[in-house]
Amino acid sequence: MSGAGTLVSPRETGARHRSRRATKFRPEIQGLRSLAVLMVVTYHIWFGRVSGGVDVFLLISAFLMTLQFMGRYESGSQMALIKHWLHLFRRLLPAAALVILSALAASYLLLPRTSFPDVVSQSWASLFYVENRVLQADAVDYYAADHATASPLQHFWSLSIQGQVFILWPLIFAGAAFLARRYRLRYRALLSYIFAGIFLASLAFSVFFTATSQTQAYFDTGSRLWEFALGTLLALFLPGLAFLSRPVRVFLGWAGVLAMLSCGFILDVEGAFPGFAALWPTLAAGCVILAGQTQSRWGVDRLLSAGPLVKLGDNSYALYLWHWPVLVLALAWSGKEQAGWLSGSVIIAVSLGLAFLTTRFVERPWRSWAWPEARRRRAALAVALCIAVVAAPLTAIQLRQHSQAQAVLAQAERNNPGALALLPGFVSRADSDTALLPIPALLPNDWATLGGPCSDDLEPVNVTLRRSCGQNEAPADAAKTVLVLGDSHAQQWLAAVDAVGKQNGWRVYSLLKGGCRFSVQAESTGSDCQRFNAAVRDEVTANPPDAIITVGTVAAPSSPAERLTPGLEATAAYWNERAVDVVAIRDNPRFNFNIAECVVDKGPGSPDCLRAQRDLLAAKSPLAALEGRVQGLAAVDMTDLICDGKTCPGVVGNTYVYKDNNHLSRSYVASMSSIFGQRLFESTGWK
Repeated sequence: MSGAGTLVSPRETGARHRSRRATKFRPEIQGLRSLAVLMVVTYHIWFGRVSGGVDVFLLISAFLMTLQFMGRYESGSQMALIKHWLHLFRRLLPAAALVILSALAASYLLLPRTSFPDVVSQSWASLFYVENRVLQADAVDYYAADHATASPLQHFWSLSIQGQVFILWPLIFAGAAFLARRYRLRYRALLSYIFAGIFLASLAFSVFFTATSQTQAYFDTGSRLWEFALGTLLALFLPGLAFLSRPVRVFLGWAGVLAMLSCGFILDVEGAFPGFAALWPTLAAGCVILAGQTQSRWGVDRLLSAGPLVKLGDNSYALYLWHWPVLVLALAWSGKEQAGWLSGSVIIAVSLGLAFLTTRFVERPWRSWAWPEARRRRAALAVALCIAVVAAPLTAIQLRQHSQAQAVLAQAERNNPGALALLPGFVSRADSDTALLPIPALLPNDWATLGGPCSDDLEPVNVTLRRSCGQNEAPADAAKTVLVLGDSHAQQWLAAVDAVGKQNGWRVYSLLKGGCRFSVQAESTGSDCQRFNAAVRDEVTANPPDAIITVGTVAAPSSPAERLTPGLEATAAYWNERAVDVVAIRDNPRFNFNIAECVVDKGPGSPDCLRAQRDLLAAKSPLAALEGRVQGLAAVDMTDLICDGKTCPGVVGNTYVYKDNNHLSRSYVASMSSIFGQRLFESTGWK
């Protein structure tokens, strides 16, 4: 490799001077950092787009870290990894802790109560640099909490990836240093081969992962490692590129800046990164770094080295930390979906002000505090203090939530009858000051599930279905095997089906995929849902249960256009030919607003949280037309225990009916289990 040398020579000594010169302060890189953060901020706030500026940050951080460790090796200094990590996180954590605490407090005041638990969990994830993992899971988890309101901390995903690389990269530098000294290899050359391998492997993985699951790949550390590796390779090869003439470097500098600025407008950064498309901003930033200080009046470095940009570069970390929570919370307060030019300017001004204050009164004083630098134990104590400042209130919040939940559950049998309150002649025994079940903090995740994954003969042969399969605990001689099949609206009923199954000694299992209604007419090729349904059809055909329970209609929000689930008749006929009973449950009403959130914010009696039943469901269930016409098909309608005949409320029997805008809460479905069981036996004729 050009500029890297070979792997058989002793440690190079002639490069020491070049390395020391390269590690000197380069104002144009501070200006480049400023340009990147301005791209991130302006694209987020004014254009509602992703700019590619974060990718530039990743490359710059690896570039500077590489120069730092190369300098240590060439000067004969120890790598001192523990000291390095403590110093690094002692510098990063104070500002991050301040922003996390501020976002937590502001979220409690400004965001819906149902969103607050998500902020709490993301506060933990941001504090320990795993926010990208949380967002990666939520990005493909249909059953995750409603994220219509953006989290004020989700921008910590990139800082989390950086934090993880800040642990990994020094280990590689130290390992390579050990090998170079032991076997008299060229350190720079060895690192070049190592990081070239990481670059190629990660880029290939990133391209593949982005093509198959872009929403996951976007937050994945492995699919971003090549961006860091590119920064490292740039630092390693830089001394060997000193032959580039001034005109060439002037051209590279301007070409790089123009390419960076145009990236977010031309590319769909959020939808196409981090595959091949992310080479655009990273290579553009690499061109600017290669251009360096041209000493030309026409060089872009003259612009990037200007005082205001260098000053902003000093505050770029704090500005990145503040801009997103300020934007999200301002939009939540104003009720707008996107900032305008005027409001966006105010948000940027506030973010800049908070960034300068944070740098001046938090970052710099903490960084210049000499006491922790004297000993590693002191530095560890300083890091622990930053963590404790955030962990203490988070722990207190979660303990309080747990205590509240336990108090409500202890009185639930008396105070929270749920659907039973709609039965004729019901007499309430609830206390006057009864709390609703579940508490708002637990409502977004009040999903019904079974005891564990499928096992033994219920474990799918098709490995792609195993994550989608769950089963209850049942005796070996179960009286009946019942499969709950379909989408999230089928999953809702697990709370009732499981309860009935336990009472009657059934094996209950489920094969579910969010947003994917089951039909036997699905093709094995095509959409992900079609492939899933085709795999389920083949799996269940080979190992049929006694009965299948699914949802038989599809309701529409604020519209009486309720219809049968597409392909229901063909599906029922298919399973009837195989001696499998099919039970179709009528769908529940769906709303065009988050009714659970409405109840939490405005109270269960608010007219804003009520809708007329006639506006949500057909006057007569579409399933009624199939009675007696499709052999082996039974219908169960629980509408009268969800709506009162005139309206469909958000709370019944001191229990939240919904967890969001269209999914019933697990707590409410569980309260219907006894009546559900009666109607199930009546409609099927089961004994």
